[in-house]
Order: sequence, then structure tokens, then C-alpha cells
Amino acid sequence: MKALLSVYDKTGIEEFARGLAALGWELISSGGTSAALSAAGIDHVEVADLTGAPEMLGGRVKTLHPVIHGGILADRAKPDHLDALDKLGIGLIDLVVCNLYPFTSDPSIELIDVGGPTMVRAAAKNHDHVAVVVDPADYGPVLEELRTDGSISLETRRRLARQAFAHTAGYDAAIVAWLDEREQEALAEGEDVDATDLETALLLPDSIHLTLERAGSLRYGENPHQHGARYRVVGRDSWWDDVVQYGGKELSYLNVFDADAAWRLVHELPTDPAECAVAIIKHANPCGAALDADLVRAYELALECDPQSAFGGIVAIGGPVTLAVAEAIAAGPQADVIIAPSYDEEALAQLSSKRKATRLLSAPAPEALVRQYRFLGNAVLVQDADRFLVDPSTWEVATERQPTESEWQDLRIAWKVCARTTSNAIAVVTSGQAVGIGAGQQSRVVAAQIAVQKAGERATGGAAASDAFFPFPDGMQVLAAAGVAAVVQPGGSIRDDEVIAAADAAGIAMVMARGERHFRH
Repeated sequence: MKALLSVYDKTGIEEFARGLAALGWELISSGGTSAALSAAGIDHVEVADLTGAPEMLGGRVKTLHPVIHGGILADRAKPDHLDALDKLGIGLIDLVVCNLYPFTSDPSIELIDVGGPTMVRAAAKNHDHVAVVVDPADYGPVLEELRTDGSISLETRRRLARQAFAHTAGYDAAIVAWLDEREQEALAEGEDVDATDLETALLLPDSIHLTLERAGSLRYGENPHQHGARYRVVGRDSWWDDVVQYGGKELSYLNVFDADAAWRLVHELPTDPAECAVAIIKHANPCGAALDADLVRAYELALECDPQSAFGGIVAIGGPVTLAVAEAIAAGPQADVIIAPSYDEEALAQLSSKRKATRLLSAPAPEALVRQYRFLGNAVLVQDADRFLVDPSTWEVATERQPTESEWQDLRIAWKVCARTTSNAIAVVTSGQAVGIGAGQQSRVVAAQIAVQKAGERATGGAAASDAFFPFPDGMQVLAAAGVAAVVQPGGSIRDDEVIAAADAAGIAMVMARGERHFRH
């Protein structure tokens, strides 16, 4: 039996090679793998000695040879294949162990592997007769199977073949993405390039190649009768990969979905480095958010917005959780998940004892979103991620009254909270605290009514945001009647003049965030 070993990641390769040799396997190797085996004193045949052709072109050509690929690809169920190999003096290769150049770590032409993928695909294609191993984690199980059964089963070979094709698919997808980025850079450096055309080329290329790998299990999907798992894009970092869970049950689909929304919002809200944000999320919508230099106070203010809805929600804390913060959370309603950058030992002990059903997560800052995908059966909607485009300092004041400095600050917070709320959405903020949020309504007036109903007297003197324009004055009038003093909205309605006139009549300062709308579905 012959095994061809050619790996970039040499983790465990010496032990695996020794195990194969001890079972009587003949080893073939090349390049750096051959050097590693030689240094370890492991007998093997170099590819160049087997093929009679030296490595050339700086190592670009070494395994691309009929002696190698004939030995891998021969269908042993076909006598004519075996006769052809016999006439040419080509021996069979029964196992290919290969992983590829780490293209995603430092993308470049030289790290586009050719010989590796060719060997991997050849062995995977011929898995009825040949085993292929691309992951060092499989060395132990393969050796154990050989020691126990004397061979590698067809079931195992099929599993390994699927893993091999997934390996090369992810590799090719990463190369396509890199070539797209190079093309985009070239376009950006060109003259007379329309900004819209450039952004379209950047985010919406002719084809998108996504390879996903399973990164974590989930208790269930969106509902208990649905199955679910967390995947990541191969070659792309995800902040979820560095999350540490300290307690509670395994996460569910909605735990992950809502925690992601909470964690992103808590990082978007602060405008002053001296302040930290707390966000409470329920079904991907904020039911509380606040900013304060004191995290305990920020949590208390966030909770005050809608303590009833906060039960069973996600609490995102924008700073280290101390014992004082933990005690405040423990005194509040049950949270399904608490997520923070870190916890003091006393805080962990407090929350673990008082909130046994709560999942406690520590996490790094989330990576920036680039594209968003929504599957419609076999069709997919793709768009660039919604982000804040317009500097609030450039917002246009459309009314006679100008916002006060404190109102400007509340308008900025309300705009961000509203943007991360399901449409139609209205958010009311007073003194850095979200006091009323109306989410997911077919009517903007109803969204406004819900927001002010939740806010009650706290709306007085506050600032409100609408994720899209007011089509009629009625929604704005609901806010005015509740005592809201300033409103930000995108504008763009054919009745903007009527809405502005109604704001002037009520003494409200109305700001237009022209060119920016934040529908969320």
C-alpha cells in the first residue's frame, strides 16, 4: 500500500507517517513534507525519484505528472486501467494526504495552489479506491481504522472525499473573492469612475461564491421543531468564533440572532468615549437602550424603557461587568443571554448563582457587516449592509425652531436605535435613554402611538426618530401631543411641507437626514 504525503500544514504529519510506516505502508513525499520526514528519520521515496522529473519553476511543478496522477486516478474495477499502468510501470497510490497553501492568510499569486488541489480532487473523485485526508484531525481516526480493520472503509472514504471537495471549494471561493477585490482596487484607481458603479462592482459582482463551514451547534432553530446550526464563511473571521460561554444551556437560533443584534447596537450607540451603552433586545428589536458613564446606571435606564418586554431578552453591556453591574442585572427580569466584553470573577459567581438559566457570554467587538443575504427559495436577495451614511452635523433643520444641544444628542441616539428596529419604527429618547419604541407596524401612525404609549410622561422634552418619512402629518402630530420636542426623519414625502408646517405649529424642531432611510425587515 502506498501513501502520498504533501502538506503545507505539517501538524501531526510525522506521527501519522510513522503510524503508516509501522503498518507497512510505502511513503511518497515531496518538497517541505519530504524534508520534514527526512529530518525525522522516516523512510520515504521522493516524488522526483519516482517520476524521474525534478521539481521545476520554483516548485510550481512537482506532482503534476502521469506517474502520480495515473496512480491516483486508476479505476481498479477496470482491467484496461490496470493494464495501462502495468505497461507504463506506474504503481497504484492508495492514500493521498494533502492540505493546501494558506491562501487566506496572505492572498497572493504564489499562494494559489495548483498541484495540491489537483491531487486532492483526483483522490476524492476516485474515492471508491483511494482515500484522501485534508485535515490533520483525521489522522488519528484513519490510523485507528487501519490498525483495527486493516483498511479504510468505503464509508470513511466517502466522508473524506466530501471533506476534500469542500476544502477545495472553499479555497477557490477565497481566490475568487480576492480577485474581485483586486478588480475593485483597479477600478477605484481609474479615472472618471462613477462612485455608484464602483460601489456596485465592489458589493455586487457577477457571481458570489460562498462556502460555509459548520462552526457551532444550536439547541434548535427559530422554533423547537426546526433544526439549526451556526455556520461561518470559510476564510472570513467571525466574532462569534471568539465568544466564550460561561453558563446556561446551549444557545438556540434566536439566542444567536438576537445577541448579534444587541452586540452590534451596543457598539454603534456611543458617541462619547466616556460613555458606555447598554441595549436590551427582544426578537431582534430594542426594548431598551441607554448611554451613561456608569454602567449600572446605563443598565437601569435601558431597563426602564420597557421592563415587561425585557423579560427573556438579550442584555448587551458595553463594558466590563463588575459585581455592581451583575447585582443590578440579577435584580432585574430574567434574561436569556447576557453579553459583555468581560466579567469580574465575583460578577460571574453572582450571575451564575442568581440566573442559572441565563447564558453568560463574553465577546470581542463585532466585525463590520459588508453584505446581507436573504434566501427566497432558490433565489437570493443580496445587498450591502445598512450603515449610517450621513454625518448628523450635516442634517438639515427644516423647521423654524432649532434643536437644543441636548436634543441634538438625543436625536442621534434615537436615529441609531430606530435604524436597528423592525419597520415601521419610531424611537423616542430622552436624556440619553430610550423611553419608547414602536416596532414592526404596518402603519407609521400606530408605531408612533406605541412608542409614546410606552414612553408616557417621559416623552416630554424628548427626541424622536422615524426610520422613513412621515407620509402625512398625523404620525408627527402623535409625537407632538405626547410632548416630544424634536424629531429626525429622512424626508422625501410629497407632503413634507405639510409635515413641516405641522411641526412648526406644534413648536417642534424637525431635522431631515436627507438621503438616508433605515427600513428593516
